[in-house]
Amino acid sequence: MEFVQVRLLVTDFAACYRFYAHVLGLKPQSGAERGPYEKFSPATGSAGIAVQDRAMMAEVLGELGDAAHGHRSLVALRVDDLDAMCARITAHGVALVHGPAPMADRMRVAHLKDPEGNLVELQEWLLLLG
Repeated sequence: MEFVQVRLLVTDFAACYRFYAHVLGLKPQSGAERGPYEKFSPATGSAGIAVQDRAMMAEVLGELGDAAHGHRSLVALRVDDLDAMCARITAHGVALVHGPAPMADRMRVAHLKDPEGNLVELQEWLLLLG
């Protein structure tokens, strides 16, 4: 079995295309700005999928965490400079929901939502000095 992708099902394809391509700077595979499908890739690294307790994320964001109101997905992207990426995002008129802020002792994170309300987590991994 090979992991292929996480797919977000959206209503406003064009707005989400612009968000992932222009705001976050991910590379579109085909350039199909009008859809109905596009795959985006980061410049480096590999993608993955994880499970996380919805109530924990709701607590971090200060939102409701029950099944009716909580987020159903989270796209996690690692960045080298969280502050610079947050400045880029806010320059595009997108508000941060949370952060930048420490998460545990190994990373800093910021959260924002795409035009469909899907949660995006930006992670800056910190080096542990030993």
